[in-house]
Amino acid sequence: MAQKGLARDTVVRAALELLDEAGLDGLSVRRLAARLGVQNPALYWHFRNKQELLDEMARELLAHDMGGPAGGEGWREWLARRAHRYRRTLLSHRDGARLIATGNPGPDVARSFEAELRTLTGLGFTPAQGLHAITAISHYTLGFVLNEQAGLDRRSRGDSPDLEAYARDHPLTVEGVRTGGAPTSDEAFAHGLRLILDGVAASAPGAAH
Repeated sequence: MAQKGLARDTVVRAALELLDEAGLDGLSVRRLAARLGVQNPALYWHFRNKQELLDEMARELLAHDMGGPAGGEGWREWLARRAHRYRRTLLSHRDGARLIATGNPGPDVARSFEAELRTLTGLGFTPAQGLHAITAISHYTLGFVLNEQAGLDRRSRGDSPDLEAYARDHPLTVEGVRTGGAPTSDEAFAHGLRLILDGVAASAPGAAH
């Protein structure tokens, strides 16, 4: 029986708010209980341990189905849109990428993944080609945001290089950033995504264009 007056979704929402304030390293059952005005044991009515709470938080972030291609949208445009939406989801909370990387997505995400594979096979992909396309893009997006959020965290602590000295010692890097955007910029993400999609197209010649 759940603790009266403390709904499971209330706990998850409060945990996501605490994540934004304290980060994943600062999130604890004790701090969450204090935020909700209850004793620690009250939370264990809902979650047996902290990992189960983190799993539920990850599922909340991934609760919105990506859906299939929009009208007139090809697989390439659909997968690009899917990647950009996934990135926005990960960036919607502090340490969102770390949370997803360490959490169990659960059966709902697995069902959505199966539906996406069904869509791709209907567009001419083999199951293996579709599987590797989606996972490559998802892993790229997750890794990109992990670096993105780690940089944000370092800057929030004032841990940034001497830009003048860096420019002097790394002129080619600085020129690359000047002409193509920072390695964690929107432009860099889109460029990397295009490279992956080019590879997907080359590896699945039977896919509809």
